[in-house]
Amino acid sequence: MAQYPDIRRKWTLATVFSIVFLDQLGVGIILPVLAPLFFDSSASLFGGPFDLASRARVLGFLIAVYPAAQFFGAPILGALSDRYGRKPVLLISLAGTAFGYLLFGLSILWGNLPLLFSARLLAGFTGGNIATANSTIADISEPQEKVRNFGIVHAAYGLGFILGPYTGGKLSDPTIISWFSYTTPFWVAAGVAIANICMVLFAFRETLRQRLLTVMDPFTGLRNIRKAFTLKTVRTMFIVVFLLWFGFNAFTQFFQVYLIEYFGVTQRVLGGVFAYIGIWLAFTLVVLNRWVSRRVSARRVLSIAMPILSVVIFLHLLPREFWMYYTILPFIALTMGLIIPNTAAVVSGLADKQSQGEIIGIMQSMQALAMVFPPIISGFLVAFHVALPVVVAVAFIGIASIVYAVWFARVPEQIFHEV
Repeated sequence: MAQYPDIRRKWTLATVFSIVFLDQLGVGIILPVLAPLFFDSSASLFGGPFDLASRARVLGFLIAVYPAAQFFGAPILGALSDRYGRKPVLLISLAGTAFGYLLFGLSILWGNLPLLFSARLLAGFTGGNIATANSTIADISEPQEKVRNFGIVHAAYGLGFILGPYTGGKLSDPTIISWFSYTTPFWVAAGVAIANICMVLFAFRETLRQRLLTVMDPFTGLRNIRKAFTLKTVRTMFIVVFLLWFGFNAFTQFFQVYLIEYFGVTQRVLGGVFAYIGIWLAFTLVVLNRWVSRRVSARRVLSIAMPILSVVIFLHLLPREFWMYYTILPFIALTMGLIIPNTAAVVSGLADKQSQGEIIGIMQSMQALAMVFPPIISGFLVAFHVALPVVVAVAFIGIASIVYAVWFARVPEQIFHEV
C-alpha cells in the first residue's frame, strides 16, 4: 500500500478509534436508562395506567424505530461516503445523533411520547457512524490486516461500552446528586456527540481514494436486500448475518426487561452490568481477537463462535440469584467480541477495494433489518413470559450457526468479487 504511508495509516486508525469511542460513549450513556424509564410507574411519558404488557409493546416499537430508520438511512450514507468521502458523511451522522439526543431529553422532560419516537427516527436515519468507520478501515487495510484493524476499531466500541453505561447509570440516579434524572444522560450524550463533531472536523483525514457515483433513492435499503439475495456466491453469508443479528438483538434489546422484572434491578445496577460486559468485550477485541486472528481464519472463527454464543445465551436463563448472572456475561462478551470483527472481515472480503462502501452498506442493511422485528416481537412475547425473547435468540443464532457451517464446508476459502 505505497499510496497510503504507514504513518498516516496509524494516525487514521488512532483518529477512527477516538471517533468510535466517543460515539459509543454517547450511546452507552443512555443504554441503562431506556428500559427503567418505561418500567418506572412514575414516568411522565405515560399519561394513564399502562400495565407491563402495554409498556413492553411501546418499548418494543420505540426500539424498532431506530433500526427501521437506519435500514433506509445507512445504505444512503454508505453510497454518499463512496461518492463524496467518509468525512462529510461522518459529520452528517454525528449532527443527527447530537440533535436526536437533545430531542430525546426534551421528550422525557415534556412527557411527549410522539417526540420521543421522532428523536429515535432522526437518530436512526443519520446513525451510520460505525458503517462509515468500517469503510474507512477497509480503505487503508491490506487483506491480512483487516481482522486486526477491525478489532482495533471495535475495541473503541468496547471501551465506550464500559464507560458509557456506568456513567449513564450514575447520571440518571437522583440519590447521587439531587438534580440528576432520566434526562441528564441525554444532555451529556449530546455534548459528547458535539465533541465528536469537532474531532472529525479537525483530526480526521479523508481516506477515500476513488470516488464512485452510486445511484441513490429512498429505497436503497430494499435494493440492497434484493441484491444480497441475487449474489449467488455470497447471499448465504448475508442470510447468516440476518439470522445471527436477529437472534442476538432479540436477546440484547430486551434482556434489561428480564433483569428488571426477574431481579428488580435499577438503572444504576444496569449501568454496572453493561460496564462489566464492556470490560470483557474490550479484552476480546484488543487482546484475544488479535491473538486468534494470527492463528485462525475469520471464516473458521465464525464457525466456532456462533454455536457457542447460542449455548451461552441459553445459560442466561439458569441463574436464580443475581450474582450468578455475572458468571455467564463474560462468555457472551467473548463470543460476540470474536464474531463482530470477523463477520466484518469476511463480508469485506467478498468485494474488491472499489466496492467496500457498497458491501458494508449491504451488510448494514441486513443488520438493520434484523434489528427491526425482534423488539416488536419481544414486546408482545413479554406479555406471556419475560424469558421468551431469550428463547427466540437461542433459536435464531442456532439456525445461523447451522446455515453457516453448511456454507463454510461447501465454499472454498477465497476472495469473491461479485459486488
